[in-house]
Amino acid sequence: MELMRAARLHIPSRTLTIEEVPRPVAGPGQVLVKVEAAGVCLSDVHLIDGSLTPTHLRRETVTLGHEVAGTIAELGRDVTAWAVGQRVVLQAGDIRDGLVLTRGVDYDGGWAEYALASVDTLFHLPDTIPFEQAAIIPDAVSTPWGAITATAEVRPAQAVGVWGVGGLGAHAVQLLRAVGACPIIAVDPLPAARRRALEFGADVALDPADPRLREQVLTATGGRALEVAFDFAGAAVVREQALTLLAPRGRLVLVGLADKALTVADGALFSYQQHQILGHYGSAVDAVPQLVALVEGGRLDFSRSITDVLPLADATKAVQRLHTKEGDPIRLILRP
Repeated sequence: MELMRAARLHIPSRTLTIEEVPRPVAGPGQVLVKVEAAGVCLSDVHLIDGSLTPTHLRRETVTLGHEVAGTIAELGRDVTAWAVGQRVVLQAGDIRDGLVLTRGVDYDGGWAEYALASVDTLFHLPDTIPFEQAAIIPDAVSTPWGAITATAEVRPAQAVGVWGVGGLGAHAVQLLRAVGACPIIAVDPLPAARRRALEFGADVALDPADPRLREQVLTATGGRALEVAFDFAGAAVVREQALTLLAPRGRLVLVGLADKALTVADGALFSYQQHQILGHYGSAVDAVPQLVALVEGGRLDFSRSITDVLPLADATKAVQRLHTKEGDPIRLILRP
């Protein structure tokens, strides 16, 4: 039995350890992927700190990592459309028995030397796209892409606000620029995050604690207020603030995960203005290939998103850096 290294999270104790575990074997409809890059996401931090718990995990321990890119190392016996050595990026989850499962949460993910993937979750990765940049497309890029294009249905020239310019919000700014939103107003309490927002294409970057925030938003939008607001922070105070800055028929899209109650301070005004609150999670199955095509075609560039690359042995260090925001990371990558 061949062994491999993997970063395993014991859910009851929330203990993350690097362990030697059996190397998986590709079964029917599966391939074994040699992991070349795996992203570290804030949801991984939440799994470790206990604020997020897997819904469908059948064991007490799971290999983390839902942002994965690599090369095919082994084919299941009935797999004919793929070949050993092909470069691939993996969808962040899978549909099994009618359930939507998340890789690295509900089943073993890519913080390991090898990862299993069903053929339905594989996408070809062109040679021109580095593994590190490809790995973050599922989730870090595809989640805001789905929120923008599918849930919010943002149209060109619409005024849009982005609360929280971290791993998802920074990409949202870039993607909103690509689809023609204008103006793009970023809101974040951290000066470094506001600077990053402007670098990624925001027209204005504001501090949510500024007493002139509403005035600044109205100035930037020519008095229109926001047609769409995105909460990438998952904080009740963010959602309450964003609601006060919506234009008539404006939409608030909740992307950041939170287990706190959402309150609408003025229900009558909410109804009169015909506001909407929309929840968003993940992305459609076509999001990853769309984004790969846009990167390959030169429309998008995620080279600035890779803050650092660390060895798998430093998984705990990577999680701590993301938790404390040391070095102002957008995405940290683990390389087995």
